[in-house]
This record gives sequence, structure tokens and C-alpha cells, in this order.
Amino acid sequence: MKAGHPDRADGDWPPSTLLGGLGPADRRRLLELGTRVSYPAGRVLLREGDRTDHVLILLDGLVKVTAHADDGRDALLAVRVGGDVVGEFAAVDGRPRSATVTACGPVLARSVTRAGLDACTRTEHRIAHALQQAVVAKLRAATTHRVTFTGCDAATRVARVLHHLALAYGERSGAGAEIRWPITQQELATLAGASEPSVHKTLRRFRETAVVTPGYRSIRVDDLRRLHAIAYADH
Repeated sequence: MKAGHPDRADGDWPPSTLLGGLGPADRRRLLELGTRVSYPAGRVLLREGDRTDHVLILLDGLVKVTAHADDGRDALLAVRVGGDVVGEFAAVDGRPRSATVTACGPVLARSVTRAGLDACTRTEHRIAHALQQAVVAKLRAATTHRVTFTGCDAATRVARVLHHLALAYGERSGAGAEIRWPITQQELATLAGASEPSVHKTLRRFRETAVVTPGYRSIRVDDLRRLHAIAYADH
């Protein structure tokens, strides 16, 4: 966070996020809503099944979105970063939370009530449109995720997931990038639609060929170009 801008209102969020896509005036209006809250690493921000209906506008940090799968495991659905909004589905339809949101590190956010968000979007049409776009983008991403994985083997799916995570959330360094947040092999398996043994085998092969180096609470992509070639060999 930059000194003098506790809510990062100077607009240095990724353009693909809700806050990053808004103009300065609309961003300030949105950030006037609710209260500023902070969470330590590992804290559950929103819990699947709860009847709460507030939204969280992420200002800084990174969270993971998970849901209970039919086999009893927690499936990793998505990752969200500063600038994104989480919890908006319950705020729109009033139904129980569809997923759990957990802090992967220290997180700063603004907690906005359903009534407060509704009042804002009724009068601030650009904000309403941006929020609708954010929802549609998530639905499109989920559809694309399913379609692009159809017919791919496990190694290709793992490579595509790692490549996406490295580009979207990794810290670039030379030819590679480091994903500096804890992702377990089980979570990687659910994202890739693969079994844990397949993920373990794939990561071992990637490590042996100096493409990816798994670490404690982090994964380093050593060569993004080679990883892309593995992920999209037929594209």
C-alpha cells in the first residue's frame, strides 16, 4: 500500500479488476461505501452456506475461493486479488454463500452491505455496469475453463493452470515467475481436473526438466515460454 493512500485510491489495481476498470470518480464513490477491514493469512472471509449478504471489495492481498465437492474435498474454484470483488452473488440474489473465501496472506478490503451496494448501483450507473461486467467475466472464465480443458491430458491441464496463475498472479522475474501464495497439490488437482497422483507426477517431471520448481507455500515457473509450449502445443 502506498503511503497517504490507505485505500489505494490512486488506481494502481490491475485493469481487469473491478476497481482497476473504473474511472477515478467512480472508484472513489465505490470506496466511500462500507467499512475498512483487514484479515490475517488463513482467515475465512466468507463461508459457503452462510446467510450473510455483504460484499467485500478487495483492496490489497490475495484470496482463494473454494467449495465442497461431491467427494467431500474442497475444490479450488478461483483466485482473487486486490481490485476484485467477492461475495456479490449472495448480495444480488440473497441466497446462501455458494463458496468459501479464504485469505492467502494479509488482506485489506472494504465490507459493503447489500443495501449499501444496492443504493449505490441504483444511482451510479457506471458502477452498476462495472459490477455486472465483473460477474459476467467470472461466468465466462468458468465456461472457458471447462471448454479449454476438454480433451486435454492431465499434464496439459496442469501446465495451463500454472501458466495462467503465473501470468495473472505471479511475480515476474527474468524468464519465469513466482506464485507466492500457498497452493496445495490437492487444490492444483481440482483446478486442473486431474488426480493428485497425476499432478505429483507432472510436477516432478516439470521440476526435472527445469520448467517448474515447487516450493514450500510457493511455486516457481522457471521458464514461462517452455511452460506455454507444453500447455498449448496444439494451438
